[in-house]
Amino acid sequence: MTSPAAITTAVDYVKAPLLYKGKVRELYDLGKHYLIVVTDRISAFDFVLRPPVPGKGSVLNRLSAFWFEQTKHFQPNHVVHTDVNLLGDLVTDKDLLKDRIMVTRKAQRIDIECIVRGYITGGGWRQYQKTGAVNGIELPEGMRKNQRLDSPIFTPSAKNDVGHDEDIPIKRMETMVGSELTTQLMEKSLKLYEFAAEFCAERGIILADSKFEFGICNGEIILIDELFTPDSSRYWAKENYALDIEIDSMDKEPVRSYLAHSDWDKVSDPGELPQSVVEATARRYAEILRRLTQ
Repeated sequence: MTSPAAITTAVDYVKAPLLYKGKVRELYDLGKHYLIVVTDRISAFDFVLRPPVPGKGSVLNRLSAFWFEQTKHFQPNHVVHTDVNLLGDLVTDKDLLKDRIMVTRKAQRIDIECIVRGYITGGGWRQYQKTGAVNGIELPEGMRKNQRLDSPIFTPSAKNDVGHDEDIPIKRMETMVGSELTTQLMEKSLKLYEFAAEFCAERGIILADSKFEFGICNGEIILIDELFTPDSSRYWAKENYALDIEIDSMDKEPVRSYLAHSDWDKVSDPGELPQSVVEATARRYAEILRRLTQ
């Protein structure tokens, strides 16, 4: 039996056409539905790194499934099921892909990344330092890095399949998808963030910001892709929160920190990650899953 410790691809174990291979996820065509497989690949600075992080894909998929279940009463989503055994002969090694698959409804993706920020940090902080605003939203003077916003803000970006997504003001989003859909997506995103932020706070975790993807299925707006994973959300342990510092987030921060402090030029092959960094990252992912779901 193949060990499920680290999976870089599922193509040898899925008897269905591969439609798309992302940095972490693979999308297969099941006819009526899609099959998403979450691998242990890890990326940073637009590079897929090696070796993979054992168990990372399982954590991401289990967290997405958890959050889709928690929010389905007010926001429909694309999940059909997450049971590998229901795939029958389509999967040749069910033990390998256990907890890593999600069968989903097919939806037409809306090419907007819906980002909600509850704290001013990361890219939002960099925008604020330059302009006093985030995505065109004016913020009070004198704010400090990592400061909590009076109310969460919606800061969309235009999805680009090649290169980086582009931060855009809400007015630009309205010209792209229409004002009615813009309002709907903004309201849905803010409601999702506020629900999850409260849930996390009860468990000693701060949800600083998060991003969502939506699609249209049978005329209905549904959540797609992933939800509130460490790859799509910025989680801080409450005990680590402070202003004016770079808070150690509960995700692949050990990888980012290692690369940032190495002599890598961010252009050439970064080489293999040290085993200590891989193990530290695996522990981060396991810890956020434990704290949120147990």
